[in-house]
Amino acid sequence: MKNLSIVLLLFLVGFVTQAQEKKNKNAKYVTEVNGNCEQCQKRIQKAAYSVPGVKSASWDVATHQLNLIINEEKTSPLAVKKAIAKVGHDTDDVKATAEDYESLHHCCLYERN
Repeated sequence: MKNLSIVLLLFLVGFVTQAQEKKNKNAKYVTEVNGNCEQCQKRIQKAAYSVPGVKSASWDVATHQLNLIINEEKTSPLAVKKAIAKVGHDTDDVKATAEDYESLHHCCLYERN
């Protein structure tokens, strides 16, 4: 009986360990971020890098695509999008407040939907 209990306990521990979701330390994401110019590019990338766990952030002026590499153990794409919205740029999921948007330089004011 004691041996059976030990076997069941080991089975349960193994099952629980296997069931835990493994976080990716180099997860790649692409998201859309609104902006107009190189000044926007610097602001967007700086906001992304301000989030702990962001390893790479590159925003393309022409396509409005932000390419991210993040450590999912430390952050999430949503946290990065919130940081970018905080500096005035809308993302596909998180919109900047009117106050944050209006604080942008006049050349950085993009058309909002």
